[in-house]
Amino acid sequence: MTMTTIVDSHSYKQGMRHLAGAISVITADFQGTRSGLTVTSVSSVSVEPPELLVCINGQASAWPLIERSGRFGVNVLQANQDNLAMRFAGAGGVKGEQRYEGAQWSQHHGVWLLDEAAAAFACEVEEIVMCHSHAVVVARVLHVQIAQENMSSPLLYWQGQFGTLQAKGA
Repeated sequence: MTMTTIVDSHSYKQGMRHLAGAISVITADFQGTRSGLTVTSVSSVSVEPPELLVCINGQASAWPLIERSGRFGVNVLQANQDNLAMRFAGAGGVKGEQRYEGAQWSQHHGVWLLDEAAAAFACEVEEIVMCHSHAVVVARVLHVQIAQENMSSPLLYWQGQFGTLQAKGA
């Protein structure tokens, strides 16, 4: 039995705005050319082996770099890093290498990780599934970097705005 439901993109987007998502910066490098993007679509796949998945728009400038290198970084942002999220989202026309300015980065397994990220993962692509405009990328985690001290809440995206996590009182 085949059911066809037509949902307009506006209604879909309005519904999806109710899902709060942690903001991560995806870093990509191929033969010295760096770029990256901001996402809310990172999820754990398994612990043994350590794998995660991320959904990336095929039109993103970082996508060809990830395809060619087979590696990328996932940098989970803290609440005070909204400017970095905007830079990697391309705000103000910032592109490629310019997105890395104003932050400290280190390389692990050929992947750029943000020194001040709440957590950062160096990843190697295992599988790519193309779904319409996006690539669903399953990757093996090669390195994990965790902030020595949790200085702030995670940076979240909800209802088209940045936000933070407020812990419930006991």
